[in-house]
Amino acid sequence: MKLTHLFKICICLWFVTGCVWGQQDPQYTQYQYNPLSVNAGYAGSRGHLTLLTLYRSQWAGIEGAPKTITFGVDTPIGKVDGVGLSIIQDELGPATETYFDANYAHQLILNQKGDRLGLGLKAGVRVFSLDFSRGIRRDQDDTQFNENIKGKLLPSVGVGAFYYSDHAYFGVAVPNLFPSEHYDQEIERKSDENIHFNIIGGYVMDVNDRIKFKPSFYVKQVIGAPISVDVSANFMFNETFTLGVNYRWEDSVAGIFGFQISPQLNMGYAYDYTTSDLGNYNTGTHEIFLRYQWISRLNRLKSPRFF
Repeated sequence: MKLTHLFKICICLWFVTGCVWGQQDPQYTQYQYNPLSVNAGYAGSRGHLTLLTLYRSQWAGIEGAPKTITFGVDTPIGKVDGVGLSIIQDELGPATETYFDANYAHQLILNQKGDRLGLGLKAGVRVFSLDFSRGIRRDQDDTQFNENIKGKLLPSVGVGAFYYSDHAYFGVAVPNLFPSEHYDQEIERKSDENIHFNIIGGYVMDVNDRIKFKPSFYVKQVIGAPISVDVSANFMFNETFTLGVNYRWEDSVAGIFGFQISPQLNMGYAYDYTTSDLGNYNTGTHEIFLRYQWISRLNRLKSPRFF
């Protein structure tokens, strides 16, 4: 069967199962390491300058399937403020969207233990391009496919709140308060984006001296679409190796591997196996990240953060 035919079938299955527009914004399996891209309140929370890059290739084997490249950098400013920059390029079929977001967070110290609440604001622009010559048409004579877009600028403003302690975190965010156009694969045309609501949380507990258990969750709600729910269970061994699983409700199950190469450098890989009918037409999803942290002597004396 030709790839173009497979792509048509998969798009139909995609919407029959209700899995996708949940995914107007990029999807992540290793969301625990990438909160800045969805919650501005996270900026500066690690206590030192941090760089992260992540690449995700979704539904390998399907022509036009989503591909996402993410770069983020954030750092504390003073004792209670943080700033960050997030750049994301997201491709889906004939559409390419690049996000440039500046983030600022002010942290409220909640108690004597040092628990904090980061209140964040993000502002930026999305560069949106649409080339229908790369798409697959139901109606070859449809004149709307002549209306390509190249480099359209769409402003975005978002807010977020991120609570964290030494062992737990919880965040709520609206990444964009002013949604705009995107490409809707279902109706093969430009359409309006909807507001997203993101909730993230997790906990780190000691099983024994060598093993830590790190459960977490990530909930995305897009107005007019089904809720997307991720639940993860990760085990960290000797503060070096991480093994775990992630389950995305009615969509996929993933295996996760992480390695703390040094106090500064961390890497991780996730493989998603699609559990919906779409799994008959792809060989899975691959996601890899690298994170580097500039850790000063002062920060080396503090308890390390495991999220």
